[in-house]
Amino acid sequence: MLVENELRIRIKKCNNEDLNDLLKIGIDTYFDTFNKYCSKDVMENYLEEAFERNKIHSEMMNKDSHFFFVYANEKLSGYLKININDAQCDLKDENGLEIERIYVKKEYKGKGIGYSLINFGIEKAKEFKKDFIWLGVWEKNREAIEFYKKNGFSEIGMHSFRMGNEIQNDFVMKRNLI
Repeated sequence: MLVENELRIRIKKCNNEDLNDLLKIGIDTYFDTFNKYCSKDVMENYLEEAFERNKIHSEMMNKDSHFFFVYANEKLSGYLKININDAQCDLKDENGLEIERIYVKKEYKGKGIGYSLINFGIEKAKEFKKDFIWLGVWEKNREAIEFYKKNGFSEIGMHSFRMGNEIQNDFVMKRNLI
C-alpha cells in the first residue's frame, strides 16, 4: 500500500534516445541550484559549455561513464552520472567510483531521491568491485555538504573548478565501502 505523499522511486540507465531529456534536466537542475550565485552571462556560458550536445553524447558513449535518470511516481525528477577508471575527473583511482553529478529537481528535494541516488551509486560501486566512492561538491553548497556527511562521506581535499571567469573550490569527499 502506498502511503500518501510517499514516492515510488525508479532509476533507469540512460541511452542515446534519452539525450534530449538528459540535456534538459541537466540544464534545468544546474540552473535552479546555482543561478543565484553567479551572473546571468557566467551561467549561460557555463551551461552552453557543460551541456553542449556533442560533449554529453560523447560522455554517454564512454564505457566508463554512466548516466541514470531517477523517476518519482514515474515523473523524471533527477539524474546521476558516475565514472570509473580513466573517466574519473580527479582521483583516477582504479579502486574508486566517482559520483560526478547528482542533481534533483527542486520540487523533489528533501523527499529521499538524493538518498536513493547515493545508495544506487554505492550499489554500482560494489558491482564494479570498487573500494570507495568519491565526489566533488562546491565549498559554498552547505546543504549538499551536510547531505553527503550524513551519508557517510568525509572531506579529503579540494580541487579547483572553473565557472566562467571565476575559479571556485570544491571539497573532494570520500566514502569507503570496505
